[in-house]
Amino acid sequence: MAKTKHNYVYYGTKATAGEIQRFLDHVISTNKIIEEEGKKKVPVCIWGKHGIGKTEIVEHIAKEKGFKFAYIAPAQFEEMGDLVGMPTIVDGRTQFASPDWVPSEEGPGILLIDDVNRADDRILRGIMQLLQNYELVSWTLPEKWQIVLTANPDGGDYSVTPMDDAMVTRMMHVSMEFDVKEWAKWAEKNDIDQRGINFVLTYPEIVTGNRTTPRSLVQFFESIRHIEDLTKDLALIQLLADSCLDQETVSSFIAFVNNNLSKLITPEQIINTKAFKKEVFEHLKGIVVKKTIRVDIIATLCTRLVNYLTLNEIKLSKDQLNNLKEFIKIDFIPNDIRLTMAQDLVSSGNKNLKVLMGDPTIAKLLLQKM
Repeated sequence: MAKTKHNYVYYGTKATAGEIQRFLDHVISTNKIIEEEGKKKVPVCIWGKHGIGKTEIVEHIAKEKGFKFAYIAPAQFEEMGDLVGMPTIVDGRTQFASPDWVPSEEGPGILLIDDVNRADDRILRGIMQLLQNYELVSWTLPEKWQIVLTANPDGGDYSVTPMDDAMVTRMMHVSMEFDVKEWAKWAEKNDIDQRGINFVLTYPEIVTGNRTTPRSLVQFFESIRHIEDLTKDLALIQLLADSCLDQETVSSFIAFVNNNLSKLITPEQIINTKAFKKEVFEHLKGIVVKKTIRVDIIATLCTRLVNYLTLNEIKLSKDQLNNLKEFIKIDFIPNDIRLTMAQDLVSSGNKNLKVLMGDPTIAKLLLQKM
C-alpha cells in the first residue's frame, strides 16, 4: 500500500540531533545572561515526527549539564486546574497554588513541556502566559529554569491542535530530522545491539515509516540482544519485529539475517585480529564483492569503525594500528568512502589517530583532497 504524502508544517531550520544540541546549548547560555539582566527568557520548541528522540535529547542535555529536570505532558491535562493549580484563599484573596509538577527549587533546570500541541485548545491557550513570563496566574517558575517544548508537525495525520501566531511567536523554533550517522553514534554510546546498528546503517531508508522509528527500532533491538544466533530463531525474530515495526522493515531485517549480514565483523575484531588477510580481508571480500560491490555494507563497517575509535578514544598498539591501516587500504573500498573514513579519523578528538598521517599511502590520499 502506498503511503499517504502529507504536507507537514514545521517551524525553524531542519537540523540533526547534534545541531539541535548545539542550538540548545547556545540558547540556554544566552538565556542565563538575559535573566541576569532582568530581561525575559525565550522558550524553545523542537518540532519533529514521533519517535525520533526529541524528548531524549532534552533529557540528555539536562543530565549532561547537571541541571534539574521537570516534565509535563499537557495532553494528559483534563482540567485547567491541572495546568494553573487549584484556587485557595489567602488573606481574603483568591490565589492559585502551583501544581505539583512546578519546580520548587532554584535552577539551573529545564522544564520540558512534551508534545505541547497534543493538548486541547483550552490548555494550549493557558500555556501562553507561562511561555511569555515564566509564570502562570499566581505562581512563578523559580529562577534559572529554561522552558523547552516539543511538538509534532501540523498538516498531516497527527492529532494536534494548531498553534496561532500569538503562541508561535513566543518561542524560538527548530525542527529535528533523523540522521543515521548521528543515531549510530548515539547507539554506540548507549550500548545498542551491534547487529541493530549495522542494520540501520545498511538500510537507513527504513527509518521513515509510521511504526518504524528510532524509538521502535531500539525497542526491537533490545528484545533480541540476548538471542545469540538470529538465524536459529527466525520465527521468534519475526514475531518480535512484527510487534513494533512496519512490514517493510520486518522483511528487510529477515533478509539481513538470511544473508548473514547480522554476522558482520565487528570493529573490535578488525582492530584486534591476528590474521588480517583471512579474518578481515577475505571475510569482507566474500560478503561485499558480488556482481556489484555492496557499497552499503562497506559504508556501514567504515562508520562503525570510525565511531568505535573516536567515541571511545581508543589508544592503539602497534599491531592494532597496522590493522587499521590495512583496513583503510583495502582495494575494493571505494575511494570516496576511504577518504571520508581517513578524514574522520585524523580530524577526530582522538590524538592517537593522527599518526595515520605518517603512512605514505594514507597521507597521499588525504593531501590529494586538501
